[in-house]
Amino acid sequence: MVQRAGSADLPLHGGRVPRWLGERMTKLGAVITQAIVMEYGRDELLRRLAHPFWFQSFGSVMGMDWHSSGITTSVIGALKRGLTPMAGDLGIHVCGGRGKNSRATPNELIAIGNRVGIDGSALAQTSRLVAKVDSAAVQDGFDLYLHGFIVTDDGKWVVVQQGMNGDRRQARRYHWLSEGITSFVDSPHAAIEGRRQGEIVNLADKRAEASRKGQLDLLATLGPDRIVREVIALDPGLKTKETAQPMLPHLIMPTHHDVREEDVNMRRLHGTLAAAADRGPEDFEQLLLTPGVGARTVSALAMVAEVVHGAPCRFSDPARFSLAHGGKDREPFPVPIRVYDETIRVMKSAVSKARLGQQEEMQALRRLDDQARQLERYVTGPDLKEIIAGEFHRSHDWGGRSVFGFEPPPTDDVERRRG
Repeated sequence: MVQRAGSADLPLHGGRVPRWLGERMTKLGAVITQAIVMEYGRDELLRRLAHPFWFQSFGSVMGMDWHSSGITTSVIGALKRGLTPMAGDLGIHVCGGRGKNSRATPNELIAIGNRVGIDGSALAQTSRLVAKVDSAAVQDGFDLYLHGFIVTDDGKWVVVQQGMNGDRRQARRYHWLSEGITSFVDSPHAAIEGRRQGEIVNLADKRAEASRKGQLDLLATLGPDRIVREVIALDPGLKTKETAQPMLPHLIMPTHHDVREEDVNMRRLHGTLAAAADRGPEDFEQLLLTPGVGARTVSALAMVAEVVHGAPCRFSDPARFSLAHGGKDREPFPVPIRVYDETIRVMKSAVSKARLGQQEEMQALRRLDDQARQLERYVTGPDLKEIIAGEFHRSHDWGGRSVFGFEPPPTDDVERRRG
């Protein structure tokens, strides 16, 4: 498990996921989840959901805004819609969500416990305690508004919850994982994400044990009123010596909405594109029958395959995964609906056949991912602007769509370059 995997800046974005994209995110999220469980097991799925870099990449490959706080809400919502109908087969249950859905989490967990034979009441207590730690014990200026709780039939779980700071237009996402946790107040977070904004009071850190004990002793001996009077009487200029705390690894999600070359590991992107061009005709000729779309779908499949098979270090640049299916706000380019639907079709076919013991298509996806890693060592390719310009040029042919509507055919050189 990744303990305290890092932090990240998540700009707050308004708006809603359009229905045409939400339905596709539900299908793709569910089939990617199935593939991971089939290949690596349920425990590995929980570990990945607890990894902030993978989580952001997962949302990006599904066409959500690659850098924003909206990924958290949309991914949890898509998984809840997509996995609930197959919970009996997968043994994975998604509870909670945003707002009133988050407050329903304890009751959902109790109902699941009664249904599958695990201690739902204990899980409900865990849900409340996790939320309380991140809302009260960790005083970082972010108010919780989303709480997602994913639990398996054997009682293992991951929590993904998010808070917002409306004044700064920023969000912070927290990841918890049951594996390896021995205490909720001894550095239990798998990760905390968000921009550093001065000192954070984290009473759940193991280094705060003496502070927690001292606070309890003060409360017992002085009482709350006496403590308040003592604090008011203190000289405002008096400061205690600060103890430096080591920086955690963190993912910085920029405020700019467009995908720039500095946001993408171009070596890995070129490896993915080269592998798609090399392996596509050999492995996917019979799978991709739509003229003019098949080769582009293999590129998207290569990124999906990396989400399924990639190691944690592969997800340091979530922006790269937005090049699979674009974004709803036309960044880095409109969502290519025909490509997206083909990706879902191929993934569903591979998972369905693998359930019947026919592994050829799943093995083809793995070969695609393996070859991308081999080729990235030495291949080169066009710069990011050229790649994006090519996407805009073909967007109409691929059914490009965004919150602004369907893409018209390009009419001049300027539109071909940028849309």
